Amino acid sequence: MQIDAHQHFWSIARKDYGWLTPELPALWRDFTPDDLKPLIDTAGISRTILVQAAPTEAETRFLLDVAGRTPWVAGVVGWADFTAPDAPARIAALARNPLLVGLRPMVQDIADDQWLTRDNLAPAFAALTAHQLVFDALVLPRHLKPLLTVLERHPTLSVVVDHAAKPDIARCDFAAWRRDLAAVAQHSHVMCKLSGLVTEAAADWRPADLAPVFDDLMALFGPARLLWGSDWPVVTLRASYAEWRAASLALLSPCSDNERAAILGGNAARLYLASRGRKSGC
Repeated sequence: MQIDAHQHFWSIARKDYGWLTPELPALWRDFTPDDLKPLIDTAGISRTILVQAAPTEAETRFLLDVAGRTPWVAGVVGWADFTAPDAPARIAALARNPLLVGLRPMVQDIADDQWLTRDNLAPAFAALTAHQLVFDALVLPRHLKPLLTVLERHPTLSVVVDHAAKPDIARCDFAAWRRDLAAVAQHSHVMCKLSGLVTEAAADWRPADLAPVFDDLMALFGPARLLWGSDWPVVTLRASYAEWRAASLALLSPCSDNERAAILGGNAARLYLASRGRKSGC
């Protein structure tokens, strides 16, 4: 079983994305299951995890509806307002849908770099744990230290770092990212997505440009705590689905068959599906 652990769908007419504007012409259109299905079929991928792209509960319900009509979407990582006074009730309401497997505040877009350390987020994180939901950490390198506060306060929270916290691959600026991600990786309940790397690379990137980051991720998390995702369609800003998949397989070539199987599907099934008592369907 192979799983794409990070992909998106959106409908421009929803008008709740914020970041998505005509200034991104490659992305300024609807992306639907019909667009993705031929790509995952070619790649031999049987299931996906659908991830939010707008900071609204309305979009989360939209994605849950899409997932309910798309058999190969195994789960949805949605959004909820973690700062709302009734955040636990809101999260509980969303969690009634068994397709919801995680939640993701869009931390990278929040002006306050210390937002994750706010005391009033504690009830929301507790609700994630109570409902066996994953916290997808959409963070940049500067948010890794605040993320440590979350990990220390909530040691049983399931956490995955999206896109390896977006290291600056284009400028090969890895020192602070590596140091702070190493501290995050010391927490055994944290996993990391092998995704979103090409969009942090230069426009003329080559697989070799990604190798230093991949080597660090393998050293910090190991094959049991990495999971592959396409970040489609955002990935198309730098590469096609097939190009990113080929680059990933090249990076994984030194791994054993069991290690590749874990990164390309087994770890995602364990993180997102087993915790909610869902079957993989494969």
